Amino acid sequence: MPRVTVIMSTYNCKNYDQLRNSVMSIINQSYSDWEMIIYNDGSKDHGKTSSYIKRLSALDSRIKTIDCSENHGLAYAKNQMIEEARGEYITAQDDDDVSHPKRLAREVDFLDNHSEYAFVGTVAKVFDANGTWGHYDLKEKPTRNTFLWNSPFLHPSVMFRREVLDQVNGYRVAKDTMRAEDYDLFFRLYARGYEGYNIQEDLYEYRIENNPTKKYRPMSDRIQEAKVRYKGFKSFNMLAKGIPYIIKPILIGLIPQKIFYLIRKNRY
Repeated sequence: MPRVTVIMSTYNCKNYDQLRNSVMSIINQSYSDWEMIIYNDGSKDHGKTSSYIKRLSALDSRIKTIDCSENHGLAYAKNQMIEEARGEYITAQDDDDVSHPKRLAREVDFLDNHSEYAFVGTVAKVFDANGTWGHYDLKEKPTRNTFLWNSPFLHPSVMFRREVLDQVNGYRVAKDTMRAEDYDLFFRLYARGYEGYNIQEDLYEYRIENNPTKKYRPMSDRIQEAKVRYKGFKSFNMLAKGIPYIIKPILIGLIPQKIFYLIRKNRY
């Protein structure tokens, strides 16, 4: 039985090189006791994504694939993969990101030696097609107050104890979690008394395309995130303090794109 299960979901893959690089970064880990599940979330591209991930699975016997005929979103996909997972530790990998060769080893070692933490993530380099352009900074020991501005964890860098995910029934599948399933999960974990830690090493490379002309998120997604924030801060008994932060994603969505580009560039 593998100790670690790496889960990855993909939908209508448009860049096979990025997907391959992401998978290869797991294959090339210094830690070898893992399995990987790649989930095709109902891609509508005449079988191209399905065929390609099957080719990737042939690269390493520890990789298996799941084909879903319908697209249900990330929360549903991740729950399906967790059901199939055999590892005592579960971690994600985005299909266009890259893990440092020692990422799994460092996270397994941390969880093995720090039973007080339910999960562990890392800080990361931020990159796009032009290379590294920023850094994803996170507090080492997040508290409930750390949730106010943004999620205090970089979700695809996080490794969870399997039993902890089972305790909260995994990801919540709902309309408001379609683009914020990770933030919602961390809220629910902390509300149950679980805590996480961020290793202050660049063990992950997180892709963010910082294009001054591209609108990143529709207002509908921002409204749904506001709902996740409302439920989260309510569970923390922090509604009064959280009100400005509940409406934050909506207010940011009203900022002209060129200004938002500059803000984002300064953020990382």
